[in-house]
Amino acid sequence: MPHQQHNEASKSDVQTTKLNKLPVPGEADTEFSAEQAAEAFEQNQSANRADENQQ
Repeated sequence: MPHQQHNEASKSDVQTTKLNKLPVPGEADTEFSAEQAAEAFEQNQSANRADENQQ
């Protein structure tokens, strides 16, 4: 007769554990395109100019 220990996780417990899930593609993506970098740079420059004009 099989004896199951109480300190072992069930299959459903393991499958629903956050650390056991496969990563979602692009979720923690830190890479960005040159176009995105240029756009962010332009937005930052225009924001800096607006701040200088207010002072």
